[in-house]
Amino acid sequence: MSTGAREDYPIVVEGLNNGFGEQLIHENLSLKVRRGEILGVVGGSGTGKSVLMRSIIGLQHPRGGSIRVFGNEVADGIDAQESIDIRPRWGVLFQGGALFSTLTVGENVEVPLRQFYPEISDTLREEIARFKVKISGLPEEAADKYPNELSGGMRKRAGLARALALDPELLFLDEPTAGLDPIGAAAFDELTRELQETLGLTVFLITHDLDTLYEICDRVAVLADKQVIAVGTIPELLALDHPWIQDYFNGPRGRAAQSSQERGRAAKQSTERAKALSGVAKAMDNSPKSGA
Repeated sequence: MSTGAREDYPIVVEGLNNGFGEQLIHENLSLKVRRGEILGVVGGSGTGKSVLMRSIIGLQHPRGGSIRVFGNEVADGIDAQESIDIRPRWGVLFQGGALFSTLTVGENVEVPLRQFYPEISDTLREEIARFKVKISGLPEEAADKYPNELSGGMRKRAGLARALALDPELLFLDEPTAGLDPIGAAAFDELTRELQETLGLTVFLITHDLDTLYEICDRVAVLADKQVIAVGTIPELLALDHPWIQDYFNGPRGRAAQSSQERGRAAKQSTERAKALSGVAKAMDNSPKSGA
């Protein structure tokens, strides 16, 4: 693979096979993730969305196929030196946050820093952890709290802070809005988009949340029939006649999410027009008046 191809596609999966015992989860699955995009990954229960993510980050050993991350093959395992070079370049938010219950939020965020950069001083490591807590939308004092002292939404953000600890290029999010109320889910979506734009992240996002797909995902990959059956924008997917895609995106929840997005877009445009007209009015008020 050329250097340019590696830059365009930080994740390339080809011919992936995964299974447990006699149960086949993935068969000849292929997927390319573009640099700088938020890719939503959807599929019915049991289609192996989390298994795919775990395969990409080296926690699941596939039965066959190729997985390249930043041009490095990971499907057959990577040696210690390659692991040191690659793993700090991604961060992962697992379902539920997967925080260590006996550590404070700040100490949780420090875990990957201790692992990959043991030479960092305790003071600097603590400062970095507190900064990551703040950019994840939590108050700085949350760094001193334990996970059981936080709400579900706050634990998600704490897990996100840990995922961002090493300034990754790739961010993996596994059902980040699951269990959150609509306001909390929308706030997490907005934070994800802001971080992606500010930090230049490539985001691999597993979700069932149609609002999330409509609001922040650049493309969506659909898992069904043991493969990725389609990848594209939501309008592109809606043009396909696969029954699962049509049921998912054209069902009651899909139509509600689409209507919500359209209302949000109309409200944003209305606000922008009002600001523009206000600016014109102020400019006219401040312009020199000609004499009578």
